Amino acid sequence: MKQLLVVVCGLLCALAAWADETVPAGDAPPLAVPTAGAAAAPAGKEVNCADRKDDDGDGMVDCADADCAKDEACKIGSGPENTNARCSDWFDNDGDGLIDCDDPDCEAGGVTICKGSWRGSEPTGPAASGGDDLPELGPGQSVEDLIGKGSDKDGERSDEVCSDGVDNDNDGRVDCADFGCRFDPDVTVCRGNPGMRFSVVAGIETNMVDKGSKKEFDQKSVQTQYGTQFTRLQLRTFGPMPLIQNSFYLLSIRAERDMRATFAMFQVPIGRHGHFININSGGGGLSTALITSTSKLLLLDPAYYMTSSFEQPNGAAMEVLGPITPDYKLHYRAFAAGGSGRSTGVIGGTYYVDDQRNYTYTVGGQLGINAIGVLNRFDSPFLYTPVATTLGGTIGAKFDQRAQERYPAFNANIVLRTGRLYGQAEVYGKKSLDFEALTYAWNVQLGFLAVPKKLMLAADYGNLVAGKMKNLPANLDPMLTKQVDQWQFRTAAHWYVYRNIGLVSALVRISETANAKDPTSPIQEREALLSAQYRF
Repeated sequence: MKQLLVVVCGLLCALAAWADETVPAGDAPPLAVPTAGAAAAPAGKEVNCADRKDDDGDGMVDCADADCAKDEACKIGSGPENTNARCSDWFDNDGDGLIDCDDPDCEAGGVTICKGSWRGSEPTGPAASGGDDLPELGPGQSVEDLIGKGSDKDGERSDEVCSDGVDNDNDGRVDCADFGCRFDPDVTVCRGNPGMRFSVVAGIETNMVDKGSKKEFDQKSVQTQYGTQFTRLQLRTFGPMPLIQNSFYLLSIRAERDMRATFAMFQVPIGRHGHFININSGGGGLSTALITSTSKLLLLDPAYYMTSSFEQPNGAAMEVLGPITPDYKLHYRAFAAGGSGRSTGVIGGTYYVDDQRNYTYTVGGQLGINAIGVLNRFDSPFLYTPVATTLGGTIGAKFDQRAQERYPAFNANIVLRTGRLYGQAEVYGKKSLDFEALTYAWNVQLGFLAVPKKLMLAADYGNLVAGKMKNLPANLDPMLTKQVDQWQFRTAAHWYVYRNIGLVSALVRISETANAKDPTSPIQEREALLSAQYRF
């Protein structure tokens, strides 16, 4: 595994070097992302190279601006890099090739700017000394309540966004300087050491399930099944890749039944303005359901019917993504992936059904729209405190060739977060070119923070409408035989026992699936479960 990581990192380092605008850590001060109001032809000069302001409006702050090249404050080796100010000035003060939080000197005891939410409920960064315009904490408040307050905008709250070197929500704070990156417990790349990190999500549940045909339920002949087990044990390692500034990698392993690597991604920047190349194990297409961390699922599991007919993992994929407008009101994502046979959902896992040897591939793209605020596809739907209003979504299309089917597909997704309310609606559709079937699915999800920092309620409902397939082969792929009409309703209550990383959840699920053997008596399933989950 170690040799494989070395090879992959070497390939990505070469790729980053090929992008001639990419700045490796230590070569030069990283450039700040231009704000929405930055002028194309700035006037004047950067008059104060230590005030953390873009004086001339050219998008370059202090030592990142060429105007400050000869300023004493920006002289390499001008002093140690071991204070809050020097560890957040976008400059290699001590000339050791490491900038700000990438410098181990910034892990000194008196430096808090690089520790994000590490300090828990205590103010961090310059707030400890009254700076950084942090609003004061009121009675019963913790630092999570500061997100979106003052000059901060609530738009950076995930490991992916908080390690891209971009001011995604255009509030003047980049990555670990942003309140969301620093104070949201869901973000871990800004805690303490900014290098490689390790994370565990563990969950145990006990449940009772009734499953049978409608006739069996009517005759009360269904036998209840009970069970208690670990239902999730996710092991993740992630962080920036050595020698590539603003990079990010993630390796995810599931281990509750057996050890299996389920997702890998390596992301490197193209230039300085928030564009990236992402190479991953091919688990994600237009929906994020297959690659979302198990700790970010509001109903504990994804809605199976939203992906089973539309998303089948490939062997590997490459994505190009970034902003269309500097304020991220519009952003894009284009991807291509390839594989073979049927994927088991495990990296490198492939098997063949009835000697189907067709090469499988996917090509597609998405347009993201942020109408209010800034949303990211990896954001968590869990609310811990009331949030600022954000409204956005994506629309996308792809062409997919599977082992036995080809189809164009369309997906649209919209998300609203406001105050204590979270809402999401998604629709997915495809047209089978081989079987002339039009299949679509939809899902609506709602969450409500009933008691801040204590209790969140959630529910979702949706269904799959499977079109009637024609021209069926003698040996139909088992995955396609499971493509039948179904609906599902779920409701859950989540109790935050420790911040928003320790949860006790109760869930009820009711579903109905068409029965190919007896169309008049569909298969019904009713489940009640109690789950405990913790991540660290």
